[in-house]
Amino acid sequence: MDDDVPQEGGDLPLEPVEDFFYADEAFVRREKAKAQEIRRSQWWKNRRSSGICHYCGRKFPPAELTMDHLIPISRGGRSVHGNLVPCCKECNNRKKYLLPMEWQEYLDRLAQGKPDAPAEANGDDGNGHD
Repeated sequence: MDDDVPQEGGDLPLEPVEDFFYADEAFVRREKAKAQEIRRSQWWKNRRSSGICHYCGRKFPPAELTMDHLIPISRGGRSVHGNLVPCCKECNNRKKYLLPMEWQEYLDRLAQGKPDAPAEANGDDGNGHD
């Protein structure tokens, strides 16, 4: 057992999977339940009322914006105000489980005209599995 890796029941119950750490199923279930509660809150309604996607900056009817975790739950992110942003479905689907720095790398590559985005952004884990 590696003492540097948080174990189940710790602050961040993460499991190493190749180059990433993924949260265990119990943690994911708890955080998704918290996110559902927050979606019904006035705070969230106010947050998305501008109708602006956090990532692309485009304007949408507020009801069309989804809730995104800047640090995805599957990567240890929590359902707390500072980790939640409104975004359009297109950006949410493209970002998937990327961390902010991975997402920025993807955007930078697109801006440079390099269509070969990071494997993670395409849903490819690099091992032929989606």
